[in-house]
Parts: sequence; C-alpha cells; structure tokens
Amino acid sequence: MNTAVSPDAATLKLLWHDAEPREVRLREIISERLAAKPPPLLDDSIVATYFFAFRTQRLERAVEEISYHATIGIKHPPPGSLLEQCAARPAGVEAFDSTGRLGLLHVAFPLKMMLQPDGHLTSCDILHTVAGAIIFDVYENQDARLIALQIPEKVLRTFPGPAYGPLGVRKRTNFPPGQPAFGTILKPTAGITPEQVGALVEEVAGCPLFLFVKEDEDLYPKLDYSPVKDRARLAAAAIERAKEKRAGRGLIFAPHISGAPHEILESVHAVLEAGASGVMFSESFAGGTVRMVREATKRLQEPPAIYGHNAGIGVRSRAIYREVIDLLARLDGIDFRQTAPVRPGTPFLLPYGREWQASEEVLIRPVPGINPTMIVRAGALDQGNIGLNLADAERRAISEKVLFLAGSAINSIKNGKGKADPQLGAEAMTQALEVHRSGELRDVPMAQHLGELVRLADRKELKPLREALRQRYPKEAA
Repeated sequence: MNTAVSPDAATLKLLWHDAEPREVRLREIISERLAAKPPPLLDDSIVATYFFAFRTQRLERAVEEISYHATIGIKHPPPGSLLEQCAARPAGVEAFDSTGRLGLLHVAFPLKMMLQPDGHLTSCDILHTVAGAIIFDVYENQDARLIALQIPEKVLRTFPGPAYGPLGVRKRTNFPPGQPAFGTILKPTAGITPEQVGALVEEVAGCPLFLFVKEDEDLYPKLDYSPVKDRARLAAAAIERAKEKRAGRGLIFAPHISGAPHEILESVHAVLEAGASGVMFSESFAGGTVRMVREATKRLQEPPAIYGHNAGIGVRSRAIYREVIDLLARLDGIDFRQTAPVRPGTPFLLPYGREWQASEEVLIRPVPGINPTMIVRAGALDQGNIGLNLADAERRAISEKVLFLAGSAINSIKNGKGKADPQLGAEAMTQALEVHRSGELRDVPMAQHLGELVRLADRKELKPLREALRQRYPKEAA
C-alpha cells in the first residue's frame, strides 16, 4: 500500500518552477555587461569570468577564498614569494545591485601555477583550476556560472586545434566553393550489424549532396555482433564503390568510438586501419580525449576528422556557459560541432537564442594559430527548414563553415512501399535546395515559410519534396 503523501499546492508550484526565463534574461544581462566592459586579457594569467549570487559574501571578498581553495591553499602569501606568484588575484568586479553579492567577478589565475615546461596547458588543467569545488560545490554560492575565459595568445598557440576545420574538410573532400555541405546520420541507430552499416552507407554514398556521414552515438564500438572495425571496413568499401557517382567528391565516414580513454584510442587506430576518414565521440564524459586523439594522429598524412558529439554537454552547460565548453573543445581539436538549426516556433534543441549565437561565434571566430571548427546545424533539420538555414548562413557569410546534418529527414522518409528510402529523402532535400536557390521564397517571413514551401511543391509537382514535407509535418502539410 502506498502511504506517500501527495505534495501540497505550494510544493507543486515550486517543483513546476520554470527556470528558463531567468536563464534567458541572465544571459541577456551578462552579454550586455560584457559588451560594454569586456573582461581583461592578461599576458601572465588566464582570466575566468563568473556570475555569482552569494548568500552572505560580497563579490570583492570572494577572490581570497577562491585563491585559497583553487590555487595556493594559504592566505596572505609573503610578498614576492613563489606562493604569491601562484595565487589567484582579482581582475575586476561588477555588482548588479546594492548588496554587492550579485554580479560578475573576473579572477586571474597565474600561468605560473599551471604551465608545463614547454609552455603548454590542457583543457583539463584549465577546468580543474577555474571550475573547481570552491566555485560550484559550496553552500555560500547560491548561484555560480563560469561564463568566459580569456587565454593569452602564447598559450592558445600551444593547443593543436582542429586538423582541418571547415575549409580543410571541404578541400579534403573536394567540395566546390559555393556548394552547401550536407551530412546525414545512419538510421536505425542501434541494433545493426556491420553488413547493415555498409548497406546504409552505400545508399547515402551514391548522392554527391553529402560530404559527411556518421553513425549515431547509440551504436557502441565494442559490440560482439557489430565491432566498429568491421563497420568501418564495410563503410569504406561502400564509399569506394560509389566513387563514380560522386562527381569527384569525397565522403567522410565517422564511426562512433566512445568509451574509456584507452578504449577510444584503441578504436581510433582500429577504424583508421579499416579505412575510416573520421571519428565521432563525446568529450563530455571522457575529458581530455579529443586532444589525446589529435596528438596521437597528428603525424598521419591524413588525420581523422573529429566530430565532437554533444552527448552530455547539457549536464555541463548548466554551470559552464556552452561557449566556454565549445572553445576548449575547439582548442583540443574537434573539426565538427553541433549547434542547432534555425526553425520557427518553440525550440526543439538547445542551444537557441543568445546561447546559440555565442556557440556558433566561438566555433568560427579568429583564434591565433587555431583552425575554426565547422558548425553543424542538426536536430530536426529537414526539408521544411533547410531554406531558412541556408538563408541565415548566407546572410552571415558563413555558408562554407556550416555542415547541414539531417538524419531522419534523409534516412526515415518512406517510399510508396512504406519502406525507409534514403535516396528519396536525399532527392527531397535536393529539391528543397533548388527551391532556395531559385529565390522564390526569399522574402517569405519565417513563420509562413513552411506553408509557402508546401504550396510551391504542389504547384511545381516536386513529388519527393512534397512527400517528405507530408511525413515530417503531418498537420501542416497533410
């Protein structure tokens, strides 16, 4: 018998509290404050910018506690001593109200306490110091966010960065300038054998629309019925057979290789030996592995392109702003990073709004000595919104830095026999691309785009596109 007492109305109201409006407004305020007064850039320190809401402590008093717990472990170090050289110090404060307990705090963490003898740092070293227990694990801190990092150029240049970046990926695959780069995800995503992977890749490889194809993160590498080396071997063979259909364009295949760090490295070597040209894994639950793979493969004639999957990023971005996570992943060496597509209405996937803008900006902005990371627009990207995403990329002059990745919109579109038909999905996407190029919907507002696209597909008898829209939008395009 269940004797648990149901929560009262006040408790239910608390449990149903939606923190998202606060998050959106907080980011707006922080963005405006940092635009007006950017964090300092110091040659001898990494400057971490935090948002804090303290229960009792004023912002300016917090640095002493941070220095004690995150750097030297004593207070009031002797002037001129090595201890003082390694101690965190204040780099600026901006209170949001008269209490002095709410606002921004800039803290300088000296390179003296972190740099290795050759002058390099790792992302793990940085996060270990700037995102430690004193920031996120003490009761005094009612709210705490790591919102920005300023890293000296001499340290930035020691990171490997992406092996290719957007232009390097396009060059490796011989994708012509001005041609949008598309990718897709194999479906089904799990419970499939190497032979099925090979067959799925072969269906995709015949379409020169695609630059990239990847497995899903739910297909694990060390399965007795589906070892990743065999999947990579059969996928590579399928791509080779499709060469004549690809108009001279290459196709990057990225198998999923997540695991413990030593397992990831084992899988990397196995799939490269089998013919894979890329790899995919998430660094969120295996810190340092992106750089491990980059360092282990950087002397190869053609290192693998690394797709830094987002699995687990939402767990971290609740405390560390996504653009900080994305910056460190870029420095470590990811060639591809998913953001989210432009689409009307309620967001399906994070990030969106200012967080989305910040994520895309940090992936491609100039960083000395570091290639950009290719933005991946994915997560409900389909024939109904691809025009909006192409237009957005063109407007921002980033078209060649974006990969348009559609999974279900390619591999789950069913033909007249009720069977999933990737060729039909790809043909529908090609027709949507041609509609965009025609400019016929250029001036249509975002909210009306889908309806106008459906009517255009009917009028011009674009049957694959019309069928894809019907399946993707059963209410709006019945």
